[in-house]
Amino acid sequence: MTLRWEAFLEEVRERGEYATPQEAERAARVVLALLGAHLVGGVRAELAARLPETMALVLLNPLQAAEPLSPERFVRATAAWIEGATEATALWDIGAVLSTVADAAGDDLTGRVLLQLPPGYDLLFGRPQPGHRP
Repeated sequence: MTLRWEAFLEEVRERGEYATPQEAERAARVVLALLGAHLVGGVRAELAARLPETMALVLLNPLQAAEPLSPERFVRATAAWIEGATEATALWDIGAVLSTVADAAGDDLTGRVLLQLPPGYDLLFGRPQPGHRP
């Protein structure tokens, strides 16, 4: 089931405690653009199908990454793309967006997404794997 644009943004806004929908949208666009560079094939297409059309297009037309970013570098890259962000605020933004994405995707697809990502992204999605401590 695809989330509606307003519902997706409202969920991100609540989780990120953003003052405005625009702040939530900015975080969502940056995080999904970076995430899209790490996903390939059917998994990326399937995840895009579960997101609102605007966000699906961001995921499918990602910022280019020369190599898969470790979770730490993903946080730094997010901070670099969001004006005025720090690594701490970027981590907050990522958590708000990726936990919303994980809920939209469901456990099975989220698990397949995580298989395409370097170790440690489970925590960014708010889905810590058994035996993985931060």
